[in-house]
Amino acid sequence: MLEEMRIRSLGVIDDAVVELSPGFTAVTGETGAGKTMVVTSLGLLLGGRADPALVRIGSDKAVVEGRVTVPPGGAAAVRAEEAGAELDDGALLLSRTVSAEGRSRAHLGGRSVPVGLLAELADDLVAVHGQTDQQGLLKLSRQRQALDRYAGDGVTGPLAKYGEAYRRLRAVAVELEEIVTRARERAQEADMLRYGLDEIAGVEPRAGEDVELAEEAERLGHAEALSSAATAAHSALAGNPEDPEGIDAATLVAGAHRALEAVRSHDPALAALADRIGEVGILLGDVAGELAGYADDLDADPLRLAAVEERRAALTALTRKYGQYGDGIDAVLAWAEQGAARLTELDGDDERIDELTAERDALRSELGGLAQALTDARTEAAERFAAAVTAELGSLAMPHARVSFAIRQTEDPEGVEVDGRAVAYGPSGADEVELLLAPHPGAPPRPIAKGASGGELSRVMLAVEVVFAGTDPVPTYLFDEVDAGVGGKAAVEIGRRLAKLARSAQVVVVTHLPQVAAFADRQLLVEKTNDGTVTRSGVKVLEGEERVRELSRMLAGQEDSETARAHAEELLATARADH
Repeated sequence: MLEEMRIRSLGVIDDAVVELSPGFTAVTGETGAGKTMVVTSLGLLLGGRADPALVRIGSDKAVVEGRVTVPPGGAAAVRAEEAGAELDDGALLLSRTVSAEGRSRAHLGGRSVPVGLLAELADDLVAVHGQTDQQGLLKLSRQRQALDRYAGDGVTGPLAKYGEAYRRLRAVAVELEEIVTRARERAQEADMLRYGLDEIAGVEPRAGEDVELAEEAERLGHAEALSSAATAAHSALAGNPEDPEGIDAATLVAGAHRALEAVRSHDPALAALADRIGEVGILLGDVAGELAGYADDLDADPLRLAAVEERRAALTALTRKYGQYGDGIDAVLAWAEQGAARLTELDGDDERIDELTAERDALRSELGGLAQALTDARTEAAERFAAAVTAELGSLAMPHARVSFAIRQTEDPEGVEVDGRAVAYGPSGADEVELLLAPHPGAPPRPIAKGASGGELSRVMLAVEVVFAGTDPVPTYLFDEVDAGVGGKAAVEIGRRLAKLARSAQVVVVTHLPQVAAFADRQLLVEKTNDGTVTRSGVKVLEGEERVRELSRMLAGQEDSETARAHAEELLATARADH
């Protein structure tokens, strides 16, 4: 339950406190006095859009604070505690600040929270029904949403299944259309891939082959210099047979080894050096042998060099064409691997088209069954909803009015099959839902936007809202002048009906009708001071004589009119008798 709100620097309100009663509270005041700021303030507390234009001129920010009692363990209390908020003696403190620059901040239970969290809690705290909702309900889409909301689980379950199937069907249809419409582009892509893969296959490159050939080409290009160097090194190490007098390293090392071997038994240190020189001799012999083998094996054939360069040119040509994934022939092989996978995908288009077509047809059939289930559920709920609204109209001085729903589909050869017909469908089913009104016996049911006068429309919408209020599990309902266009006996019945609703929930009504305000448990008057602002003393609880005066003003525009006062007292007496 909403206990109170404090409003500062919002619109015409400078600083005011709105204290609400547990039952029926009526908010009244002259036109322009700031009654709508009460609704606007509550909207801000519930996470509504922050408009910097609402900040009072001369102020840097507007602040709205509210105190709401919540049942312990309830959804709102649990969600608030999860966000780190603390309850104050079973109440939740909400705050919203809007700066003149447009910045907005929200606080919950002493903690700064995202504005979206207030909007989450709103569904469990307050239901707002205003003229905007009333006009919106004239739209067919809103009427279908209203019926679905009233139906509850009866429609929610089938609608969830339908929505899932609908989204899958759309995805399949988009993919199928893409494959079919891009068939030519995909065929051209496949031809290009085949050409590239054939060209690569014709060359048959190996991983790392380009590096190996580069090394071989370098070696073959300098074969003469390499051979001469290897021969000279071999002669220096092992001697030249053509120069028997020449001195080579192997001979010198062998001589040194023999000299030490002759005396090694006299000194272990010298023996160790002799062993190391022996190892040097062995190493020199091995190196000399490898140099001789290298010189013998070195291929200086110009034909081989030409073949290597030709092969390198072929690999380079492939790298320039298909090496976009990296450098060298390994990038070409990577392109070929990915290209082959893509070609397999493209070549499978025909098979994929068949699969998608079969899935699309199956989904359309499934969707038709789910749409039929939605139609059945809505039809059943529509009868109950219409009966409930019709009963409410009886309590709102329209005893002979009848409300009904027209649920129909539009034939479409490309649609889904419902009840043996191909009909158009959308994300919410195949139904067009329209609320109809027969205001008196013998009158044909007509759409409410065309078949109801202003007063009748207000009462129909109020009846709809009251029916919703009976199904919404929230403790507080705010009605913002939904009684517009109504007067006389009908206004009395509206007040009586709202008072009855207030026996099970908190009801706050912003109204200009004295017949409605008289039924309130508490009446709040919003009035401006001489400078055009609403201050703390500008929102006050009316009791006794003050309430009679306000009702007289609302009735006749004259607080001191004896006739108006008598009528006001009569209204209050009628309301008390009903209580």
